[in-house]
Amino acid sequence: MTTESTTHGADSTPTVVLVHGAFADASSWAGVIRELQAAGITTLAPPNPLRGIANDAAYIASVVNALAGPVVLVGHSYGGAIISNAAPKTPNAVGLIYVAAFAPDEGEALGSILETYPSAIGAALRPGAVAVRDSDATEVEVSIDPAQFRAVFTADLSAEDSACLGASQRPIVANAFGEPSGKAGWKSLPSWYAVATGDQAINPDAQRFMASRAGATTVEIDASHVVMISQPSKIAELIQAAIAATAKVSVAV
Repeated sequence: MTTESTTHGADSTPTVVLVHGAFADASSWAGVIRELQAAGITTLAPPNPLRGIANDAAYIASVVNALAGPVVLVGHSYGGAIISNAAPKTPNAVGLIYVAAFAPDEGEALGSILETYPSAIGAALRPGAVAVRDSDATEVEVSIDPAQFRAVFTADLSAEDSACLGASQRPIVANAFGEPSGKAGWKSLPSWYAVATGDQAINPDAQRFMASRAGATTVEIDASHVVMISQPSKIAELIQAAIAATAKVSVAV
């Protein structure tokens, strides 16, 4: 990892940008946001469009580039692929944090990771057709069968909370899983990774592999895929540790 050029002041605490994944929305970060705000850390959780890696990364990069000062990017699940692709386009990014997330290499598709490290997610997905904007065409998007949502996604939440999240989940375009990832931000920025050891959506062994490949500082948490909901304090602690480690990082601006 090499970072050069302008050094942000030692008292310039990074803004934390939290990027949600598929089958969720920005409210999934609510517990983490409360923890970080209580610690005086500026936090933003923008919507992830869920329209494909290149599209979504461009949007998140535009959000980050509008912020002053250093930024730490945090991605959950599919959001990990988005921060990986957005980081090379955001000169103020100083660190990446993956939360039970994809951390693909350049040219790698998320579907290939799921094939190498099988999980329960594939059998639980249900397709639907949606209209393409300004066109008569349609595209396929996928969501999780609500009847399987808790088992696959939210096993350590209550049945009531799981039912709510399953009913309000946001689908993702199916082709996002076959889209080759772009330049990997973890090759040039320090990274951290929270492995959810009870995850049924992204195989924990896939998470360990991606964390190791990225050279990430890694913690393991006994949790389902939505570890940031069930154990927000542990994710907030990891983010604060990353902030402390990146406080004096020099970045090109």
